[in-house]
Amino acid sequence: MSLNEHSLQALSWRKLYLSRAKLKATSRTSALLSGFAMVAMVEVQLEQDDKYPPGLLIAFSVCTTVLVAVHLFALMISTCILPNLEAVSNVHNLNSVNESPHERMHHYIELAWAFSTVIGTLLFLTEVMLLCWVKFLPLSDAPDGTISSGKAAAIASTSIMVPFGIVFILFAVHFYRTLVSHKTDRQIRDLEQVIQLQNQLDNSTENDLKAAVHFP
Repeated sequence: MSLNEHSLQALSWRKLYLSRAKLKATSRTSALLSGFAMVAMVEVQLEQDDKYPPGLLIAFSVCTTVLVAVHLFALMISTCILPNLEAVSNVHNLNSVNESPHERMHHYIELAWAFSTVIGTLLFLTEVMLLCWVKFLPLSDAPDGTISSGKAAAIASTSIMVPFGIVFILFAVHFYRTLVSHKTDRQIRDLEQVIQLQNQLDNSTENDLKAAVHFP
């Protein structure tokens, strides 16, 4: 096996392990968060006499449904692809990486990763905030006309979740840009190594031709 083929196989194995790790993290995260959302919807207590602002219950039900759908979609992708990657990675043969579908399914793996870690996490933060409003808002108003303890608790949770959500978005953007920059630098280094290897091969071929010409 040539040096170039060995480098390509090593790169393919790194991509395989990275895809497998992403799918494992996706399956764990999606199962946990979707289960929490379902339990939250089932366990929340709604009374007939409770008064809610227009759209609060609709927003809560829509957020819960979309959250579960997004995480189940990511979980379905990881469940379908992960066994194929596990079967290849457990075979102790360098050439078995060519049988793995991680290259062809790369876009689906990235989609599941984005749904579970970015979109799903933002929906989960929104779910927690809406759940606080649904849970604490029905508490009776204070007799002196001031804000009730339930509404104060809901406002406090919102004031915490909104800045945290902004920080999460900024971190996600920064992490994505850093990751793209790292991949670009690595590809540039790989390209330089390929060019250097090609130059060495060209020089070796040229020296062999010169030796053949001057051979008596």
